[in-house]
Amino acid sequence: MTLASKFLAEGTESPLIPHAYELVVGTFAFLVVFIVVGKILTPRIQKTLEERTEAIEGGIKKAEDAQAQAQRTLEEYRAKLEEARHEAARMREEAREQAAQLKAELREEAQAEARRLVEAAHAQIEADRQQAFAQLRGELGRLSTELAGRIVGESLEDEARQSRVIDRFLEELETTGGAAVR
Repeated sequence: MTLASKFLAEGTESPLIPHAYELVVGTFAFLVVFIVVGKILTPRIQKTLEERTEAIEGGIKKAEDAQAQAQRTLEEYRAKLEEARHEAARMREEAREQAAQLKAELREEAQAEARRLVEAAHAQIEADRQQAFAQLRGELGRLSTELAGRIVGESLEDEARQSRVIDRFLEELETTGGAAVR
């Protein structure tokens, strides 16, 4: 037998079954609390929860946007870095080309200067040769005149005398040469 059936059999009231007025007051109090909680507190709680949800979602959205912006900035940085590396490589190559071109120009200028110096030296040698040849010719003329003077027996120091001796020598050559031809 159960405890409730035992109390009912004895005719006493069961402590588990409430009185009717307690049931009405409890139901009324439950309805008041339910209405207050349902109509006043629940919307406020819902509103607060929605605000927090929006704040959290907004924070997540902001974090995602910030992360996307950081990723774009990182990609831009990497692109600029790569571009700077390419530019530096291009500038190095350009500097090498300019150095090679400058080296070739300097070599060409040096060769041209060497050719000019060689040509100037050849010209100087030719001028010195011509000068030596002229001096030698003058010396040879002087020695020839002196030798001719010794052969002829007269001094050929005087220009008029030299002309007479040369004229006389030429006349003798003509007469001897003419007699030999006949």
